[in-house]
Amino acid sequence: MKGMSIAFCGRESGMEVVEMIIRKMTVLVMVGMVLMTTVSLPQSTVAARVEDRAYWYAQAKSQLDDVLAARRASNGYAKNVILFVGDGMGVATVTAGRILKGQKEGQSGEEYRLSFEKFPYVALAKTYNIDAQVGGSSACATALMCGVKANVNTVGLDSRGKFEDCRSSFTAGVTSIIDWAQKHGKSTGIVTNTRLTHGTPSALYARSPSRYWEDDAKVPEVAYATCKDIARQLVENEPGRNINVLLGGGRRHWIPTTEFDREERDQRGRRTDGKNLLDAWVHDKKTRDLHAEYVWNKAQFDSVDPRHTDYLLGIFGYSHLDFEVDRNKGPTGDPSLVEMTVKAIQILRKNPHGFFLMVEAGRIDHAHHHNNGRRALEEIGALDEAVRNALNITLPSETLLVLTADHSHVFTFGGDNTPRGHPVMGFDKGTSDLDGKPYTTLLYGNGPGYAHTTPTGRQDLTGFNTQDINFVQQAAVPRKYETHGGEDVPVYAYGPGAHLFSGTIEQTYIAHAIAHAACIADDNSHCEKPPSDDACAAAPGPAPSPTARRPLGQTTPTVEVRKQDPRDPWAWSAGSRAWMWTTYHALTLAMVPVVLALR
Repeated sequence: MKGMSIAFCGRESGMEVVEMIIRKMTVLVMVGMVLMTTVSLPQSTVAARVEDRAYWYAQAKSQLDDVLAARRASNGYAKNVILFVGDGMGVATVTAGRILKGQKEGQSGEEYRLSFEKFPYVALAKTYNIDAQVGGSSACATALMCGVKANVNTVGLDSRGKFEDCRSSFTAGVTSIIDWAQKHGKSTGIVTNTRLTHGTPSALYARSPSRYWEDDAKVPEVAYATCKDIARQLVENEPGRNINVLLGGGRRHWIPTTEFDREERDQRGRRTDGKNLLDAWVHDKKTRDLHAEYVWNKAQFDSVDPRHTDYLLGIFGYSHLDFEVDRNKGPTGDPSLVEMTVKAIQILRKNPHGFFLMVEAGRIDHAHHHNNGRRALEEIGALDEAVRNALNITLPSETLLVLTADHSHVFTFGGDNTPRGHPVMGFDKGTSDLDGKPYTTLLYGNGPGYAHTTPTGRQDLTGFNTQDINFVQQAAVPRKYETHGGEDVPVYAYGPGAHLFSGTIEQTYIAHAIAHAACIADDNSHCEKPPSDDACAAAPGPAPSPTARRPLGQTTPTVEVRKQDPRDPWAWSAGSRAWMWTTYHALTLAMVPVVLALR
């Protein structure tokens, strides 16, 4: 009771104390709310990108930083080399493939960058052959991988090798990057989604006057006793029998006509000599006491342990492997180009002397030959993923990555001020100003697309689904199969020795530049000197990897587009700061009437 009397005595002075306490509490609450806003503000949505002058300046500065850092990183010599070949991948194919992949990821597409487009060094390679202005795959592959120009439809031969002339091949044979790598103790591998005996991969191990002699049934009788078919050369000859990893398709050229294929059970082998080269490959490795495995479907492939496998033969198709969009991804199907690339690297990188690996996305070419643009561009996406995964599991200070094409195609990409973000597989924004019919922005110079015509002119494509995977683009000239293109093809490079790839070059130069960078050339005297003493090397200095700062090619964001690092809870975006100050002012204004009322 005594306490209560004290509480109620001096009523007026007591109210003043209460008001003072409330005012102080109000101030404390306001301060607390500001602090809570500052410290505990939830992550807000990043503001939309503003592509103003500052954005493009910042983007250019970021790319310049990457190029300068990559220039320093290109010092030294490549322990490992991965050569990616996009068969038939011209500039138009790269551009359209980039946009399609970007659009599939929710972007407008034009601003997207494929993983290899972030490589800091780019060149253009001439693709003509000894006897052809517009090159063929096997002769272009010979130039690319053996360093000499060749005649059309020959493989692994110099200019003395003549098509289907067995005797001409006796003295015309040349060595390849795989020969040079093996000579210097490196592991080697081939990954392709075509047949392993096809025009491009065969240039690495075969010397044949005809790219079509994939099995003995194709070899003319007059040459049968003196010229081995390509599959036999791979299994029996150097350097083929010493290649550590062989992943691709084409079982039909490995088994005799008396045997059915394990997967396509209604198909027989094509060999007439009775040889089963699959068994021969396994027998050779067992005889040499090597840790080797042969697999022919995805389940078997997935079970291969790279730690305990030094030689791997995987042939997953009777002929070529399926296009990526058609691939059976189940255990009885085939591994992807990405999966084969990763497994190959995991096996090859165990060698302390390094490795050479060639990865071919060969089905780009096949889709183009059928005027099927959608499948060709989907294959670009598969190649891009293979490159991205290779970057993730190799060290940029040790591994030179080079990506190029053997030749291009008569594939075009154009429109009449086509809006940004327009579906790359779609019609242009308007119709033709001559026949009034719609046309797609992707077209071909020749090929089966011409067959889709009417007696009154070009077929009216109104109502057609141009996004369909089977859609055939229109062509200007009728042909059963579309032809190659004759323009130069791009060369992208990243890693030690990448600075060697610039300007307009002969396709033959690529093999020699790789050999120089990897110290597997005939003259390796430059490898005995510090990188700064090499006339071809960059200026001396530290060699930081661009990835140590940020992912290769990622733009340093401006204030308008800065994204907060999820690993840094104290990072702020422009949107977060704006939200904080808006909240602060709103709370302040809301508290003013309360304070005035209490006074």
